[in-house]
Amino acid sequence: MSDAMIGYSTLFDISQDNGASWITMGEVYDITPPSDTVDQVDVTHMQSPNRRREFIAGLSDPGSAAFEMNFVPGSPSDLKIQEIRGTGEQVLCRITFPNAVTWQFSGQIESYEPAIPTEDKLTASVSFKVSGSTVATPAAAPVNAVPPAVAGLAKVGQVLTAWEGQWSVAATYTYQWKVDGTNKAGATAKTYTPVVGDVGKPVTVEVTATNAAGTATAASQPTADVEAA
Repeated sequence: MSDAMIGYSTLFDISQDNGASWITMGEVYDITPPSDTVDQVDVTHMQSPNRRREFIAGLSDPGSAAFEMNFVPGSPSDLKIQEIRGTGEQVLCRITFPNAVTWQFSGQIESYEPAIPTEDKLTASVSFKVSGSTVATPAAAPVNAVPPAVAGLAKVGQVLTAWEGQWSVAATYTYQWKVDGTNKAGATAKTYTPVVGDVGKPVTVEVTATNAAGTATAASQPTADVEAA
């Protein structure tokens, strides 16, 4: 089976305090990571064999990193990019891939180019000149940041829907519904519809997040006691 993946859920984050906190760029739909190129230094001399030029490896140029986003004038992302461009400061950038592997690098904005067509969406291109090396970190297991929740009216015949909450990294989710703290057999979908036997008891859902590095589980707060139809 292939381990190939699509780019969906990849994040581009910026930190102005060396990684203590991160700001996620909104509405990003295309990312170009840094790509090093190595200078080739010509060391040809009068006795180079067979009249052929000779080269040795020179310095590595980390190049640029860029992303395309839906342009929303005045949005937090727009304002933050304009702020960083105006100050010229060097910031820490982080790309988080769908499998939770991250690439981190330092850079400063070299261009910010909004585009405003007559009959299409507004977009913007952002480019960072990378400085120094890109550091790759292995995938991290999910950590729950905001607990799951249950949406809907706890009443017989009314559909309840699980919200996964917020997690530290991209993950896939599975569900286990509980009634009065006990697993409901077969209730492992994103939704659950209370039955007569649930009346007078609260409902919760456990969400398990899984990625290549591990698994973690978090539970919602209980609903009100299920009402009769």
